[in-house]
Amino acid sequence: MKDVRFLDFIQEGIQQVEQRILSQSDGHYPEIKFALEHILSSGGKRVRPAIVLLVGGLLGGGHADLVTLGASVELLHTATLVHDDLIDGALLRRGNSTLNASWTPAATVLTGDYFFSRSASLGAELDDPVIVRHFADTLATIVSGEIAQLFSRNTILDRETYNKRIFEKTASLFQLAAKGAALLSQGDEEVVAYASDYGYQLGMAFQIVDDILDFTGEQAKVGKPVASDLRQGIITLPVIYYQELHPGDDSVERVLEGEAEEGQLDALIGDIQASKAVELSYQEAEGYVKRALEALANLPQNTDDQSWMALKELAEFVVFRKN
Repeated sequence: MKDVRFLDFIQEGIQQVEQRILSQSDGHYPEIKFALEHILSSGGKRVRPAIVLLVGGLLGGGHADLVTLGASVELLHTATLVHDDLIDGALLRRGNSTLNASWTPAATVLTGDYFFSRSASLGAELDDPVIVRHFADTLATIVSGEIAQLFSRNTILDRETYNKRIFEKTASLFQLAAKGAALLSQGDEEVVAYASDYGYQLGMAFQIVDDILDFTGEQAKVGKPVASDLRQGIITLPVIYYQELHPGDDSVERVLEGEAEEGQLDALIGDIQASKAVELSYQEAEGYVKRALEALANLPQNTDDQSWMALKELAEFVVFRKN
């Protein structure tokens, strides 16, 4: 993760995670290695493996197993990105070309499938049936969420549906990272529950901020067009708040129904950016961060412990990041 100095002490572990991911192409078709190298070189925050290493470091987990779990979780995340970009028709991610920008849909789908299979294989190396079951359940949750999002495009969402979607899309994998690390570290039931809650709360906040940055971030930093979700008919929290603040404004419905005149979408985006919807969305993300810190406070803590302090700073960083 760039410009996050409090994570410097785990950078060697992150590099080991990346090497484990790259090694998954060994002995297979060379274009798979190219795909992995391309995706890893395009950046990415590596938040999920960072959570694995930090929670495991805090609870005394074995480093080698934590690296394997971190690689498994990050490769699962990578697989979802490959498929998401194809589904969305996205040609850029973080300002870099996506696989489907130059590959056929068939090649892109199969590459994503390969990543899914190798992430599962890494998870199986841990030889822990409980973690393998959680991994499988999380994969099913993520895919179910993506299907739900696909079928709910151009549809007005309520808050409950939105929260369910961002859990499935993002928070479930954060939860797996934290919970899996606690399980690997032989944490008792209570410790595992608090670690799981930390991951859940942090993941929810992370996705809400992602949805805010979709409206407020600089295109060069975010790596995609401003308000790309709304342009694709995907409703996020800032739009939900805007509708609540302007119940008589039917511009969102007109955009979703394809009835907006030229320039009306840009006008709506500007109205959302200028409204209190962004501030209220940040407040909701901050609420999740507060609950993440409450869960963290129940884990073994020592203010001199780098891992505990880094988990605290990571939660706080989520609402201040710019991309």
